[in-house]
Amino acid sequence: MGSNGTSDIVNVSAEAAEVFAVNVLVANGVPEKSAKIVARCLVAADLRGVDTHGINRIPSYMTRMRQGLLDVKAEPELKQVTPAAALVDAKNGFGFLASQLGMSKAIEMAQAYGIGMVSIKHSNHFGMAAWIVKQALDAGMMSLVFTNSSPALAPWGGRNKLIGVSPLACGAPGEHDFILDMAPSLAARGKIFKAQRRGEKIPMDWSLDKDGKPTDDPTAALGGTMQPMGGPKGFGLAVMMDVFSGVLSGSAFAGHVTGPLNVTDAANVGHFLVVIKPDLFMSTAEFRERLEYLYQRVTGAEKSPTVDRIYFPGEIEQLKEQERRKTGIPFVQAEIDTLNKEAASVGVSALPVLS
Repeated sequence: MGSNGTSDIVNVSAEAAEVFAVNVLVANGVPEKSAKIVARCLVAADLRGVDTHGINRIPSYMTRMRQGLLDVKAEPELKQVTPAAALVDAKNGFGFLASQLGMSKAIEMAQAYGIGMVSIKHSNHFGMAAWIVKQALDAGMMSLVFTNSSPALAPWGGRNKLIGVSPLACGAPGEHDFILDMAPSLAARGKIFKAQRRGEKIPMDWSLDKDGKPTDDPTAALGGTMQPMGGPKGFGLAVMMDVFSGVLSGSAFAGHVTGPLNVTDAANVGHFLVVIKPDLFMSTAEFRERLEYLYQRVTGAEKSPTVDRIYFPGEIEQLKEQERRKTGIPFVQAEIDTLNKEAASVGVSALPVLS
């Protein structure tokens, strides 16, 4: 493989990726119903080009399961707190399961009361936040999706990592859906893991090593701290995620969420979901018309000389999904080998690639 990791790209169909993921998960003791949810969410990330949160995550999930740090058989438990608020205890199971249950309940409450809020505690990584936003969009709802995560950012002016680069996501339904899914760092930490997996270097401005120096080595970056976008503004957003996801839910916070490389403790991640009915203050038709006007104004704005097209938030990923449904999801051979090794360890057939 070349230094850029692109010399041996192979494509896999979304259907094959999902079947493979389900089979590997089930062979590792994940109930089939749960495995189908997890697999669908992981492949959704691969389709949108968020390769850092796709089926490549399966080996790390299974490692944590084998270490007793993730309960793959856990069923999330929901408690109604008020007519418009509920609490989900993930019971150290998959974040995907707790989040799907929480979002379903939030949608149900928003349909009845205009807004629904769900706090989720004792959870794990829930993958690409946009898939939870998409669940609300499919129900014709607006949403906010927050989570916290393990330490990766130092407090602004500090040296040691304390706060996670926790994504915030939101969405609104329209002829052109609005979907924002972003980390408060210059790059998502998953991109650094991806670069490490592929033997690639990273941009020098993404991270600092353990000595506080800029680095293009992903391994050194993971041992140091990530850089927030916009300096103290990005750090402030990261703290916001910890407040709403960790402090409020009763989960870990303030640097106590466990990271994927920890081999002794449960993650104890917290999430926070809000769903809003878009016709609270006007008709659905008027809301959608106004959102479409915003889309046209943004994408029709006068372009910089070096730009061919202006995109609405989430639009690039939507176009990527359309493309990958036709051509397949690209992987480097090293990623295929790692997934097949995981499959072979539990007697599952190798991941088929497109010719």
